[in-house]
Amino acid sequence: MGLPTLILDFDGVIHSYTSGWQGIDVTPDPPVEGVKSAINELKKHFRVVVYSSRCHQEGGIEAIRKYLLKHDIWVDAIVDKKVPVVAMVDDRGITFTGEWSEEFVEQIKHFKAWYE
Repeated sequence: MGLPTLILDFDGVIHSYTSGWQGIDVTPDPPVEGVKSAINELKKHFRVVVYSSRCHQEGGIEAIRKYLLKHDIWVDAIVDKKVPVVAMVDDRGITFTGEWSEEFVEQIKHFKAWYE
């Protein structure tokens, strides 16, 4: 039995994405500070997989692969479909706590990613 799988989003989690969307194969920004060492540590405990909306478009997976190679960042896979995971790290994620309270709905309505 292998390691459990952890998904990392690409834009805003690995690629700092401070320039915003520039095109499917345009990734001009540096990696998020500390991501390389964090991934190296996580790989001791998880199968680290990158999943991005870029992966659904022609050239998206290759653009991510080139970016990771350029920055010497090593993951176990880049996928175009969500796979069973123990957790997902996403700059646009909001943790669902099991209750659709008014406070939770407000949190969704006013959400901003860390770089916005």
